[in-house]
Amino acid sequence: MVEIRALVVDDERYARDELKHLLNEFPSIQVIGEADSGDEAILTALKKQPDVVFLDVEMPKMNGMETAKSLLELKKTPLIVFATAYPQFAVEAFRYQAIDYLLKPYDEEQLQQTIDRLEKRFLSSPGSSTSNPLAKLAVEVEGEIIYILPSDILYMYREEKVSKIITKTKTFDIHIPLKELERRLTSSYSFFRIHKSYLVNLDYVSKLSPWFNGAYQLELKGSNDKLSVSRNYVKSLRRVLEL
Repeated sequence: MVEIRALVVDDERYARDELKHLLNEFPSIQVIGEADSGDEAILTALKKQPDVVFLDVEMPKMNGMETAKSLLELKKTPLIVFATAYPQFAVEAFRYQAIDYLLKPYDEEQLQQTIDRLEKRFLSSPGSSTSNPLAKLAVEVEGEIIYILPSDILYMYREEKVSKIITKTKTFDIHIPLKELERRLTSSYSFFRIHKSYLVNLDYVSKLSPWFNGAYQLELKGSNDKLSVSRNYVKSLRRVLEL
């Protein structure tokens, strides 16, 4: 059975105790800690490295959305499940790739669905032979959630505080960090980092040309763009691409 390490974050002690009690009913969930603020949540996550954080939205000082943004920048990025009494934050939650959105008071059936979703995610994570070929990348565009097939993505890059996803037909601007996109995509799909700010879909690579200072330029089928490959990634890229 998969074991999922959970951190519970809520500024109200009663709410934390209730959720911990409910989670302890699931054999796959191990509650490894709790926090009553965003700052404490980040410190606890750094120390204990949870697989998932159950995160309240309305908290003083640092709210749940701000906390989620910081959690997604950690080296070991946890999954996020928002837990709140306010349904109006659901769309914003998808900006942080929340795997689910629980409403208070907690409904046991809804919580069961959340745990089922978590178990499926970890059963198909790196180190498992199971994967979900139907999985799509969720992005928010003008308040709507758009689902993108990873196989349609040519490349992605980070520009200032925005990640840009380049597909065969469109460009999407999203606020998910490139590191989080890499974590989600490289385990099951042919994505590779060629630069600190670029990820490419290796299925579309058509040409690699020397440039300068040991760097290379990469050309992709379906795109006229020429992407810079940092010299730090050239050897690894060639090793992955060549027979």
